[in-house]
Parts: sequence; C-alpha cells; structure tokens
Amino acid sequence: MRTATDVVDELRRHADQREHAKTTRRMVGVPLSVVGVRMGTVFAVAKEHRALPLSEVAALLERDEYESRMVGVSVLDFRARAPRLDDDGRQALYDVWMDHLDRMVAWDLIDRSAPRVVGLHLRHRSRAPLFTLAASPDPLHRRTAVVATFAIVRLGDVDDALAICALLAADRDPLVQSPVGTALREVGRIDAARRDAFLAAHGPSMSAAARRVALTA
Repeated sequence: MRTATDVVDELRRHADQREHAKTTRRMVGVPLSVVGVRMGTVFAVAKEHRALPLSEVAALLERDEYESRMVGVSVLDFRARAPRLDDDGRQALYDVWMDHLDRMVAWDLIDRSAPRVVGLHLRHRSRAPLFTLAASPDPLHRRTAVVATFAIVRLGDVDDALAICALLAADRDPLVQSPVGTALREVGRIDAARRDAFLAAHGPSMSAAARRVALTA
C-alpha cells in the first residue's frame, strides 16, 4: 500500500532549485515550506496516487510542505470527479477536506479542490456550511464559501451562489472579491438576467476588477 511518505519521497526526487525559487516567491506570506516541484509534476504525482487511502491523504494535508498539501487536495479532487462516486464516497472526501479546513492556507489549495469536493457534496444537501464559512473572520474560509459554489452553479443552481455573493459583495479582501466576480461570471453563463440584476443591486459595493470579471460571460 502506498503512503504519504511515498508521495513526499517522490516529490523530493523531482525537486528543482529554480522551481524552489519561483514557488517561494509566489508563496510569500503563506506559512508553508516549499519543496520546489513544478505544478504539472505535482498534479501528475497526485494522479498517480489518486487511489491513496484517505488516511494517507489526510497525512499529506497535515504536512507543512506546500506541494504535499497540493497533492492531497488534488487526490481528493480527482476522486470527486468520478461519475459513479456514491453519496458515502462524496461524504468521505468532504469530511477529509473539512477536517483540514484550517490547513487550506493558500488560495490555490481551495480553488483546486473546493468546487468538486465541497460543492458537489452539497449539491443535494443543505448549503448551511457555506453560509457559515461566508460569515467567518478568515478570508480563506470566506473564499471557500464562494469557490465551492462554482460546480453547483455549473449544474444550473444559482440561488445560493447569488445569496453568498450578496453577503460578500462589499468584502474588501482580494481573496474574496476575486471569486465573487468569478461566481457571478458563472451565474451569467446560466442566467445573464439574474447576474445583471445582482450587479445592478450590489455592483457598486464590489471592486472594479470583480465587476469586470463578472461581465466576461
């Protein structure tokens, strides 16, 4: 059986000094260490290990290397894409993700996995967990609330995405404003009239960049 240690060893075999420098610059302010592996390789390692036991995925999420956590969320995302995944399987993925919510300390860990792992699990369930996250003092939690709606919106359900965007339209943190604009763009691809009505009501509270993204549909 493969383990989290096997994944970490493989990542270290792919470490490159130039990638380390590049990723370190990108991760300024993020409380994680860097191995120095290009993202394409990180995703390939995750795909190779997508059958990793969830206990080992959890072990990756508990590590302090950025790439280890990215493999962990990517394995969850690959598993969540499976068309025949049953409710128990989705619940298990969701539980691992939410149990490690405070390990999602970089925006791309959230964007890589929250739409399918969190959002698709809640497709036919109460969205109350997302509204709880939207009220969090942590901007990365608020980002998760928005980003998790992306997959739900793409399935034609826009109500909760619009409600969460309304709660966060005036949020000044760029980590939140950016996905609000993206969520509205996705809403616009499903129902442009509702997107436009939202912008008429809440657009003045949003950043100019978020409004531009919202209108790119």
